[in-house]
Amino acid sequence: MWAVSAISAAVVALALTAFLRPWSAPTAAPVAAADGAVTAVDAAPLALPAGARVLIFGDSWTYGSAASDPTLGYAYVVAERTGWTTIVDGVRGSGYLKPGIDGPAFGERIAALDPALDPDLVIVQGSINDRKQGETGYRDAVNAAWDALADTYPDARIVVLGPAPQVLPVEAQTARIDRDLADLAAARGWWYLSPIAEDWITDANYLDVIDTSATGRDHPSTAGHAYLADRLASDIAAITEAPAVAAEPAPEPLVP
Repeated sequence: MWAVSAISAAVVALALTAFLRPWSAPTAAPVAAADGAVTAVDAAPLALPAGARVLIFGDSWTYGSAASDPTLGYAYVVAERTGWTTIVDGVRGSGYLKPGIDGPAFGERIAALDPALDPDLVIVQGSINDRKQGETGYRDAVNAAWDALADTYPDARIVVLGPAPQVLPVEAQTARIDRDLADLAAARGWWYLSPIAEDWITDANYLDVIDTSATGRDHPSTAGHAYLADRLASDIAAITEAPAVAAEPAPEPLVP
């Protein structure tokens, strides 16, 4: 009974996040590009246990850059919002093609992940860092990285969190990366969350979210990371199914 109640409470908490912050909810895996090269598959709702183990893998935004402390980054804060246990793996400057400041590109990093982590959910974030690498080889690198990730954690659900704009208007290559990732996630039947399509960062809130100072270097501020955690929690709530809760058995009638 406790386990059922705990799971229900976790889902209710996520649902309340979605209700109290009525942003546009993510859709199922998006349709393929107009050329028809990719076939979209509907994504099934998530089913997460209470206190789910969630690996959040990404770039400097996942690392927590520009927060007053990296542990105030969105990948850590979202654990407070949801009750998850988050395992944070962020490398500054990294992407699917681009090696990072403190580590290699996504594919090599994924190859080094510990299979024993056994997460219930993997969220793969980013990355704007590939926007200067060009299109050549990009989709191949993404597919190879995702194949390795699925092989390493065959029992985990995988959600792709696309790049969020560090500047406005959204750069053309950032928008191209967003489209590429959406198409490739659709082909696998994976959920794709697009901060660009959902207008997470707009002219109205840009300076509240992004630290444009010389030290912030167009990364989310501490308040910006908290906002991103709220948005991510809301999106995950919107694609998570409520668990079935067994009805309480009727009490035995009193015998006079």
